[in-house]
Amino acid sequence: MIVTKRKQLDEIAAYIDSYKKFFLIGCYECASLCGTGDEVAIMTLKDWLHKEGKSVTGWFIAKTGCQILGTKKEISAYRELIDEAECIMVLSCGAGTQTLVEFFDGKPVIPVNDTLFIGNMRRFRDFEERCRACGECFLAITGVCVVTLCPKSMLNGPCGGYKDGKCEVNKERKCAWIIAFSILERKNLVEKFYESLLGPKDWSKANSPRTLAREK
Repeated sequence: MIVTKRKQLDEIAAYIDSYKKFFLIGCYECASLCGTGDEVAIMTLKDWLHKEGKSVTGWFIAKTGCQILGTKKEISAYRELIDEAECIMVLSCGAGTQTLVEFFDGKPVIPVNDTLFIGNMRRFRDFEERCRACGECFLAITGVCVVTLCPKSMLNGPCGGYKDGKCEVNKERKCAWIIAFSILERKNLVEKFYESLLGPKDWSKANSPRTLAREK
């Protein structure tokens, strides 16, 4: 999932200083799980705007904010309320925000959230980064994403700086390659790993912006 957190209110205030009327749009997918795009988040923002002397013409929560055609269809039901607003505020990830930028050429679209990383939710709203979307997945070999977990993105680690199983860069964390080897040992795959030593990372596969179209 895409993990987000709400921006500081003083930063948001600077972006919307010259506007008075707003329409708010959340997202039922990742942002809702993060607590940054659900109804509670929208009502919290709405109350804050009212305290700032501003008004909200309306709001809704998109089923999937980054799904362009679906969101465009959903928005049509709120056209009059949106027309009343001077500014659109989006409680979603950066992708969802850019969906709305495409729809509203004549209105400013303000992101309420910062997009942090692709991660897993270990407990309720307790997230950890697991994937860097690097375009070349090695999980079949390593079991965990060493590109993400290792600050140096070592592909054939561990590096010479680890000590007592701890990361050289962050001594509070276990070395990513110690974690990987532990998984390989438990699965009796260490020998297979040695047969599949990874070459240099092909970072060209992570060049942005990337696209993926359905095969015809």
